[in-house]
Amino acid sequence: TKSVIDACKICKVKRLIHTSSSAVVFDGMHELFDVNESFPYPDKFPDAYAQTKAEAEKLVMRANGIDDLLTCCIRPGSIFGPGDVLIPNADQYGQAHFIIGEGRNCDDFVYVENVVHGHIRAERTLSTMQGAKISGGKAYFITNMEPMNMWDFVYLVQEELGHKRPFKIRLPSLVVKPISYLPQMLTPARIKYLTLNRTFSCNKAAEELGYKPIVTLMDGLKIAVKSYTQLRNKDLSQRE
Repeated sequence: TKSVIDACKICKVKRLIHTSSSAVVFDGMHELFDVNESFPYPDKFPDAYAQTKAEAEKLVMRANGIDDLLTCCIRPGSIFGPGDVLIPNADQYGQAHFIIGEGRNCDDFVYVENVVHGHIRAERTLSTMQGAKISGGKAYFITNMEPMNMWDFVYLVQEELGHKRPFKIRLPSLVVKPISYLPQMLTPARIKYLTLNRTFSCNKAAEELGYKPIVTLMDGLKIAVKSYTQLRNKDLSQRE
């Protein structure tokens, strides 16, 4: 990220929109309910991903206004769309619907096209003098504004894939945690992401950037599943 900032200055780039993450305010222990951008960074991060995202975000925000560079950070929720791993993972389990923990936690998913739209809205805002004063050097949460139970979302994916009424298999987090230390398995931090509430407010992005989702959660899910099934069927036909 530092190299990108330096390159922007050398090449006289006027605006830099950084893709951060909603994970920058998650400590892996406490639940987040409709938090906004005033929520502080945690003293300790659950993994290197969240920590490095936060460090990069700070660099970008500090760079605002230096050498005529205007910056802004976008903090997407849980991104999904064509080409991601969520759809094939859900398809892999077929009729089984695995739930880790109590299964009551909510998440803020965001379709990938809405994330792109958030970047575009940020860039257009920074391109005006008034917008640059308001949004320069700031961070914004971007979601679909449709928080929902995380496991219900996975269930919807499985249904859309054609796996009707998958049976639920509950795995207590205390049972899963011991095997999470094994290579290529769920990490302890990942288990926290899967079992704690994490929802975020987009009010600031709506008010200052003019952001609002352009693709609904269900429409995005249908597009992502359709893309995946087309690629899967093409792959199967080539194998035959």
